[in-house]
Amino acid sequence: MQIRYTIKEATTVKTFLQNQRYSKKSLSAIKQNGALLVNEHPVTVRANISQDDTLTVRLPDEIRSPYLITNHIPIEILYDDSFMIIVNKPSFMNTIPSQLHPHNSLLEAVYGYLEQKFDNSVLHPVSRLDRNTSGIVVFAKHQLIHHLLTNEIEKHYLLICLGEMKPKGNICMPIERSDTSIITRQVSVYGQYARTEYQLLQYNKIMNISLVKARLHTGRTHQIRVHFYTLGHPLIGDTLYGNDKKIDRHALHANEVRFNHPIYGNQINIKSSLPKDLSHFFDVL
Repeated sequence: MQIRYTIKEATTVKTFLQNQRYSKKSLSAIKQNGALLVNEHPVTVRANISQDDTLTVRLPDEIRSPYLITNHIPIEILYDDSFMIIVNKPSFMNTIPSQLHPHNSLLEAVYGYLEQKFDNSVLHPVSRLDRNTSGIVVFAKHQLIHHLLTNEIEKHYLLICLGEMKPKGNICMPIERSDTSIITRQVSVYGQYARTEYQLLQYNKIMNISLVKARLHTGRTHQIRVHFYTLGHPLIGDTLYGNDKKIDRHALHANEVRFNHPIYGNQINIKSSLPKDLSHFFDVL
C-alpha cells in the first residue's frame, strides 16, 4: 500500500508526517520495511520538502494469518476504498473469530468479499460489536490506517429499552468489571470514566418501550447496556443485564459512524437502518 501527498508548504518529511499523526513506531516501520519518496526519489525523514512536491509513503507489506479461513457469507458493504472497508454486521455473528465461535465471523466474510476483488489487504477492526449487536463495523486495510482511525470515529446507536425515557440526557457513570463475573460490567465509583449521550426518538405506550438514539463518547465494554440497565431501563432482549425476552437478542444496533477520512480528509458519514427484528416495534425502517 502506498499513500501520496501533495505538499502545501515547505517543511521536512518528518514534520509533515508527524502532523498527519504518523507515530514514531509507524515511521520506524516505514524506515525498516517501507519507503519514502519525494518526486519519485528515495529520501529519509530528514529531507526537506517544498510546496507542490509529491511525497509518496510506501507502507510495509502485511501478511495474513495462515490460519484464517475465509467464507462467502453474503454481507452488506457500506463503503470500500483502498484504505478501509465498512460493513453492516448482522446479529448472531461474531466480529472476529473466538474460541466459542471459531468460524463464520464477519472478518472471514469480509476477507471472502475481498478475495473476489483480488484485494489482498490485511484487515484490522477499528470498531467491534458484540455477537448479538447488529450494525456498522469499520475495518482498516493496514495497521497504520487503524492507528489513524483509533479514537477518531463518532459512533451512534439505536436501542430499544423498557419504560419511557426522558426526551434527552447525558449519562456519566464509571464502569468496571463485575465482582462476580469476568463477562459482565457494573457501574462503580472505582470504574473507568464512561459517557453516553441519548435522545428519545419514539415511545410505544402499549408495550412500554422506548426507541432511543445514543452516542458513545467513550467505548467501555457493554457501555450502553450497563448504563441503561443502571438507570432502570434495560434493553429489551438483554438477558445479561435484565431478564427481558421480547426478542431473542438485545435490541442494540450501531446505526451511524462519522469521521474524517485519515488520508483524503473528507468527512465520511455512514448510516445503517434499523433491522426488521427491531423496527417492527415502531413505525420506522
